[in-house]
Amino acid sequence: MAGMTSTARPLLNRRLAEFGTTIFAEMSALALKTGSINLGQGFPDTDGPEEIREAAVRALRDGRGNQYPPGPGVPELRTAITAHQQRRYGLSYDPDTEVLVTAGATEAIAAALLALVEPGDEVIAFEPYYDSYAACIAMAGGTRVPVTLRPSEGRFRLDLDELRAAVTDRTRLLLINTPHNPTGTVLTREELAAIAELAVERDLLVITDEVYEHLVFDEAEHIPLVTFPGMRERTVSIGSAGKTFSFTGWKVGWVTGTPALVTAVRSAKQFLTYVASGPFQYAVAEALALPDSYFDAFRADMLAKRDVLATGLAEAGFEVFRPAGTYFITTDIRPLGADLSKNGDGFAFCRALPELAGVVAIPNAVFYDHREEGAPFVRFAFCKRVGVLEEAVDRLKKLAG
Repeated sequence: MAGMTSTARPLLNRRLAEFGTTIFAEMSALALKTGSINLGQGFPDTDGPEEIREAAVRALRDGRGNQYPPGPGVPELRTAITAHQQRRYGLSYDPDTEVLVTAGATEAIAAALLALVEPGDEVIAFEPYYDSYAACIAMAGGTRVPVTLRPSEGRFRLDLDELRAAVTDRTRLLLINTPHNPTGTVLTREELAAIAELAVERDLLVITDEVYEHLVFDEAEHIPLVTFPGMRERTVSIGSAGKTFSFTGWKVGWVTGTPALVTAVRSAKQFLTYVASGPFQYAVAEALALPDSYFDAFRADMLAKRDVLATGLAEAGFEVFRPAGTYFITTDIRPLGADLSKNGDGFAFCRALPELAGVVAIPNAVFYDHREEGAPFVRFAFCKRVGVLEEAVDRLKKLAG
C-alpha cells in the first residue's frame, strides 16, 4: 500500500544502531527547559579574538572562500599550519603534500578512520573517549577495543601493560587523544615513548587527536607523538582551530602526516564534505600566526577558570580530578552521599542536577564501553565567563547544604 514502510529491517544502519541522540543534545535541551547553567557541552560563551573575526569578515567581503576552496585547503592556511608545527614542535611538513584541511577535527577523525580501517580491523582507544570515536570506528566497520584510564593519585592514568595486552594480530590502529577529553589527562613523555615503541614493534598506524594542544596547565607539557622515533611514517596528527581560538562554529580542522597518509585520508574526506569553511580558512591562517603572547594569555585565562570551578566543586562535596589539560573537569559524585549521588549513578545524577542545583553536566559513563567503570564520574566544562562559573559554583554549593 502506498505510504507504508517495511518493518522487516530497521531503517538505521546496524553499525549505528547503538548510537542514538547524543547526551549533549539531551542535556542541552534540559538546560533550556529548566533555565540551568549549561556546563555540559564544551563550547565557549564568548568569541575569540576580534582581529580574527574581522579577518573572516575581510575574506567574505573580498570574495576569498565564498566559492569552493581547493580540496586540500587554501594555501595560506596550509602554510600557516606547517609554520605552526615548525615553530611549536620543530616538525617540518610540506604544505602541498602533507597537510589536509577538514570540517573540524570531527571530520578529520571520521575521514582518517574511514580511510585506514577495514571491516574486522581492531582499533584501540582509551576510554572514556570522545563519543564520535566509537561512531566513526563503527562506520568504518572496525572493532572498538577500549583501554580504560583509571583514577590514581588525583589523575586518570594509562596502564601500559593493559595497552600492550590489548594489541592482537587484528589490531590496525591506535587512536590516541592527549590532552585527553574528558579526563583532562596529559600523557607524559615516558607514556608517549612507550606507546611509540609499541606502535613500531607491532607495526601499527596511529591517529592522534591533539585539539587541546594549547590548553595544558601546571607542569604538564604537550608533546606530539609524531616526534618520537619511528612515528613519522605511521602517524596521522589532527588539530583544530575551534578549541584554540574559541570559534567552534567555524569548523576548521586539519590533518598532518606523510604524503601517503594524507592522500589516503583525503580520499575519504573528499566524499564527506568535499570542502568547507572557505572564508574561515583565511581567518584561521592569520590566527595561527598570532604571537606567543596570545596563546600564553589564552592558557592563563583558562587556568584561572579551571581553578574557580575546581575549587567550587570541591567545596560542594565532589571529589575533583583537577585537569592537566583541556577545558573539562571530571568529578566523582560518590562523596556527595548515596541520596544526592543517586547511588553513584552519573546518568541519574545529571538528569536530577538541574532541579537540585540549576546546573547541567555530562555523565562520563556515556564515553565508556564498560559503563560501570564510568558510572560515578561526571564532567563539567569551564570554558565559560568567570561570572557564569561563579554563579554555577554558588548553585552547586546547595549540594553541600
